[in-house]
Amino acid sequence: MVQRGNGSVQRKDPACACFLPCSVVVMGRAKHEESGETVEPEATPERSYQELVENVNAIARPLASRKLTRKLYKCIKKAAKHKQLRRGVKDVQKFINKGEKGITVLAGDTLPIEVYCHIPIMCEDRNLPYAYIPSKTDLGIAAGSKRPTCVIMIKPHEEYQEAYDECLEEVEALPLPL
Repeated sequence: MVQRGNGSVQRKDPACACFLPCSVVVMGRAKHEESGETVEPEATPERSYQELVENVNAIARPLASRKLTRKLYKCIKKAAKHKQLRRGVKDVQKFINKGEKGITVLAGDTLPIEVYCHIPIMCEDRNLPYAYIPSKTDLGIAAGSKRPTCVIMIKPHEEYQEAYDECLEEVEALPLPL
């Protein structure tokens, strides 16, 4: 911390990557007095598909390939833009019971598995396609949320029908667990 002649304090904080006078450091963000800008701490680096697959639980079958996972994320983003998603265990379960059609995408790293282990059985009983992807964080981000999401149902819509059909075909081709 350095005292200046004009009364301001110049400090070098771990949350701030500069030597500008920082007035406030709150929750890892430094607010600079002169410019009024905030400096964000560096984000965590993205983990590779292989690192994510290492963290999936025992029931995560059929697990989507890296290529299919990317296609599903793109389809989820398009569906979120048109409000054609069902998100969360309660919402997805309710609409599966009502007979709604769509692709069910489950996160493979959800613990405890008792939270959503009944969803694949419901999908199989109603002949709905489902697949697991490795990360609930990435699933939530694809759905346009800051929170992780463990289950999403993508409903068909004419605006993204081509991407939906491509995902549907690949998810149906995945082998079901025994």
